[in-house]
Amino acid sequence: MAEQLSTIRRKFIESVSKPVISELLDGLLEDGVLNDGEKDSILEENCGRADRARSLIDTVKRKGDAASKKMIAHIKRADPTLYSELVLSHAEPPETLMLCLPAKEKQKMTRDETDNDIYPVTKENVKNRVALLITNITFTNVMYNRGGADIDEKNMEKLLSSLGYEVVKHTDLTAEQIHKAVLDFSKHPKLRQTDSVWVVMMSHGKLGNILGVNYNEADAKPDQFSINNIYTCLDSEHCPALLNKPKVIVIQACRGVGKGDVLISDGATAADEAPQSCPSDFEDFEDDAIRRVHKEKDFISLLSCTPDTVAYRQIDRGSLLIQFIVEVFKPSAEQDHIEELFRKVMRRFEDFSKGKIRQMPTKDRCTLTKHFYVFPRP
Repeated sequence: MAEQLSTIRRKFIESVSKPVISELLDGLLEDGVLNDGEKDSILEENCGRADRARSLIDTVKRKGDAASKKMIAHIKRADPTLYSELVLSHAEPPETLMLCLPAKEKQKMTRDETDNDIYPVTKENVKNRVALLITNITFTNVMYNRGGADIDEKNMEKLLSSLGYEVVKHTDLTAEQIHKAVLDFSKHPKLRQTDSVWVVMMSHGKLGNILGVNYNEADAKPDQFSINNIYTCLDSEHCPALLNKPKVIVIQACRGVGKGDVLISDGATAADEAPQSCPSDFEDFEDDAIRRVHKEKDFISLLSCTPDTVAYRQIDRGSLLIQFIVEVFKPSAEQDHIEELFRKVMRRFEDFSKGKIRQMPTKDRCTLTKHFYVFPRP
């Protein structure tokens, strides 16, 4: 823990406010980490905010791991936003995050819920977590290049790592390569030991499809990957290693028509703006009476927009969806289950507006039968 304080030291000094410093001093004094003389020395010998912050963190760090652990817990209580920035910016392991949770948040996770209501997550399972991240940035037709998508890739990889997932990352794939990447992922050796997986795909899109980097509307068979293939590759029949385990899918891609202004649409081209009919999402279902297990179960998907809208992306910040996912998960992932986290993301879009721009993500084909918390229960 003392080493962790060293890691976050600079950002803590830059970001912590005077009121939070005062609250930390009071809490650490009450816990016996600091004595009256040390508290007075930090306040009286350092006039500026940054100097007080520097003196405080250095004093506690010298006292060792137990004192450092208490300070981290006090930061969490005093300023959850600062805590999230400090912890997630350095990809702290999930079990460490859990140790820092206040008691009332630990109680919130277990209140009114039994083991039958929650997907099992253990520290051992977390060590075997794996996620698939595919981002198309540069296309054969340069008009399709996705400015800002590299920021999405970086932010999503960082978030998944902070949640304990080993990230299998691919960039700039054709539809055939995307299919192969999903198939290979379905055979990953860690799937039998993991408690869950994430699949994140970011590219241009059309309704029901992700576009490969060689996409050309004029081709007889355009380079596009059917999103339905994700479900098929990871369902109970084709990937028994993930039976009864949550499979979280995030798709950042356009699904309809629209125009961009300051923000850039993730639609393919103007030629794609004709409305399209929606294919059935249930073609692969079979009667449960014929099978011993449900073919498609334990999925939850968040698509970047409804079928009649586009997904937007900022060149300097990345897509709205990934921005809001990161912003919601930082303070809330420790205590909220995945459906509640996605609801909060959707709420962010409800409150967002820029001129005539509107976007609303949708949860799709959700077959979770329990609550999935990304961290182990205390």
